[in-house]
Order: sequence, then C-alpha cells, then structure tokens
Amino acid sequence: MNTPLSQELIKMAREDMELRNVPVSDGTHFNRYLPEMKAVFDRNAKRLEKIIEKHGWPARSKVGEEAARAAWLILQHAVAHPDLQRKCFHLLVEQVDAGEISPMDMAMLEDRIRCFEGRPQRFGTQFDWDEHNQMSPLPMDDENLVEQRRKKIGLRSMSEEIIAKRKEIAESNEQPPLNYRSYIIEKELWFKANGWR
Repeated sequence: MNTPLSQELIKMAREDMELRNVPVSDGTHFNRYLPEMKAVFDRNAKRLEKIIEKHGWPARSKVGEEAARAAWLILQHAVAHPDLQRKCFHLLVEQVDAGEISPMDMAMLEDRIRCFEGRPQRFGTQFDWDEHNQMSPLPMDDENLVEQRRKKIGLRSMSEEIIAKRKEIAESNEQPPLNYRSYIIEKELWFKANGWR
C-alpha cells in the first residue's frame, strides 16, 4: 500500500531507527535515552496517538506490512508514554486475534510494560545489563511457563536467545554501565519520573 498514512508511519520509524543507530561513546545510559532520541520518540508517540484516535490501530490490512510494522516500532519506543503503551497493548491483543500482527510483537510490548512497571515478564523478551556486565533477561514470572509461551508463539528457547543477545551486543558499540549501582538508581528514577512506578 502507498497511502499518505503508510508513508508517514514509515518515515517516522526510519527517523527513529536512524537515531537508535547512533553509537554512544560516553558509557551506557539507561536505554541510551539521549535528548535527541527522546524528542523523536515523544513526537512520534503523540502523532501515533492522534492516528489511532482517528483511524484505529494501523493494521496490515489498512496500511500495509511495512507501515504496520513501523507503527508497532513507534509504540515500542514510546517509553515515556506509559498510558499510550498500556492502552495500545489491548489493541494489539485484538490485532493478534484478528491475524493483523504477530503474537511476538504483542509479547514484546507486554514484557516491556511489565518490566517498566516492576513486574516479571511473561515471554523473556526484555534484556538489560546485569551486575556481571552481561546482557541478561530481566526477571521472569516462571521459567518453565516462559519457555512454553515462547514456543507457542514461535520464539527460540531462552538459552538460544541469551546467546544471540550477547553476540549481538558484542558486535555492537554498546558497553556495560561504568557503575552498575548508579545505573540501577538512574533507571529507577527514570521509571518514577515517567509514570511507570
């Protein structure tokens, strides 16, 4: 599809990804959340909210595969907009049931919301630095159930996922926090400041 809405969503997501790929050279900050990145995420989140109010969720059948994926990416990165993410999670559940989005996309958003709220994740999709400078999954509710849920929606096992995530980080420019305790404090303050906790 080549509608103006499709083009707009794709353009928004491209701008988002260009900033995500800018390397951080002064140590890792929570989510590499730089001011320029926050400005783009916030602008995109506000625009996505208006699009949803007018058109509903930008599903595949409305905007095409690429633009639908772009809408999901914009939502996933709207980390300073907890109300939007929570509201849209219910829309994504409906979209999975209608065959409009992948259950993996719904799972990633659910896990992100749960982790930001301080609750254990259900699918093991969210990772962060641990106290040993390793990229590790954030707390999960039940490891056996997590493995079952992952298998049901087509995700690889947690052991395979951990290997893949650590390889991806090793090949990137991202470095562990210089001071893990300060990193955790910074992260908790960010959650509170942005209405997650």
